[in-house]
Amino acid sequence: MTAQLTVTALEGLPLFAPGDDLVLAICDGVVRTGQRLGNGDVLIITQKVVSKVEGRLVDLTDVTPGSHALNLAPEVDKDPRLVELILSESTKIVRHKPGVLIVVHRLGMVMANAGIDTSNIDSNSERVLLLPLDPDATCRAIRDTLAKQTGASVGVVINDSVGRAHRLGTVGIAIGAAGLPSLWDLRGYEDLFGRKLRISEAAVADELASAASLLQGQAAEARPVVWVRGLAIDAPERDASALVRPEVDDLFR
Repeated sequence: MTAQLTVTALEGLPLFAPGDDLVLAICDGVVRTGQRLGNGDVLIITQKVVSKVEGRLVDLTDVTPGSHALNLAPEVDKDPRLVELILSESTKIVRHKPGVLIVVHRLGMVMANAGIDTSNIDSNSERVLLLPLDPDATCRAIRDTLAKQTGASVGVVINDSVGRAHRLGTVGIAIGAAGLPSLWDLRGYEDLFGRKLRISEAAVADELASAASLLQGQAAEARPVVWVRGLAIDAPERDASALVRPEVDDLFR
């Protein structure tokens, strides 16, 4: 492991819309820093801009809630149309109470409202934003395009802010990744005293996502892409799906 990481938010990126060229905007942002992407660098991109570019916006006026959503909406104090979207993006309801609907997202992650969000979207509409269809595939595509355009082999992470069951506040997690060991298996490594680790696995992509989130912010910062330099881990590449704990091993569901 390196002893130093450089974490830099790319400034001056536009407000993204469906169909925009995200890779071109990233390349322009890198150029403005006066540097060049290098092998082993990692780009962390907010879910919000990826979802916007991929057209994952849904207008609630186009949603017709079914009976399940209509029955559940009063219990969670939410718009039945929003509840319908949450259910359509989920495989299971984990917990709910007024104001809270925790589900298992179709990608396997346990999260509130299936990750559907309204912040930083045109306030004059009833549009909401869904998570990308396949964040790992999107990361691979961005990585491949960046390699063709810059010649650099980089890692790519899509991050999102989520709450945690037993702690207050949100943190950034990786919902998509490519080109890096998202989950680093440390079992068999020795500690300072020669004892072999037996259960340790490091959520590398989540740790990068959380570090980037400090620069990206949650409100009007407009810093959706963060550039990390200095990561050096000799481990197999694994995408973000490797971070999802199987339900059979989840003691809290």
